[in-house]
Amino acid sequence: MSVQAKETPNPNAVKFDSDRMIFEGNGSVSVMPGQTSDHSILNDLMSLNGVDNVFGFQNFITVNKKNDASWDELKQQVIDTIENHGY
Repeated sequence: MSVQAKETPNPNAVKFDSDRMIFEGNGSVSVMPGQTSDHSILNDLMSLNGVDNVFGFQNFITVNKKNDASWDELKQQVIDTIENHGY
């Protein structure tokens, strides 16, 4: 399993790429505050302290953090969550 965090132009968003397919098909999935998903991985990410919303497509998930959250603490938690789901 290999998950890599990649910076984006938005300082509150980081793209997490997996070497495995996470979401089949050509449709994207997202979860905003107050929502849940049929994909447990997205619900688990949303439950992390500091996560504002998530977006996924095929082999990546972009996580947007809340303004007061720190990537120093959050990145490894996101990677661990993705890897715990087998990606």
